[in-house]
Amino acid sequence: GAVFVLDGAIAVVRQANRLVALPAQPADYAAAVAERLAEAVLGAGDFTTSAGVVDGRRVTVAAKPGVAVTASGSATHVALLDAATSRLLYVTTCPAQAVSVGGTVNFDAWSVEVGDPV
Repeated sequence: GAVFVLDGAIAVVRQANRLVALPAQPADYAAAVAERLAEAVLGAGDFTTSAGVVDGRRVTVAAKPGVAVTASGSATHVALLDAATSRLLYVTTCPAQAVSVGGTVNFDAWSVEVGDPV
């Protein structure tokens, strides 16, 4: 029961086909696209689903090194987008990093975890 429900939430995250660096929490998909500082393309092979660290389920997003910076600013958030359906799927913070057009940014591997229901 619970694993099936949790995998449903993880399946939504796995629909992401873009990973973007942002200067702030976006209000919606349009804001994430307009404000992106760098963007990496994602495919099914960039996601690994497993048991959560404590409980629940986890999906790990693969590292994306050397991604071209398309706008200068301070990256403080990363977001997963589904460009095919214009959906903002997940947003989280990251350590602030100044980026400049012409440079690159490295996205380290990171995870989204959904805990067991209480």
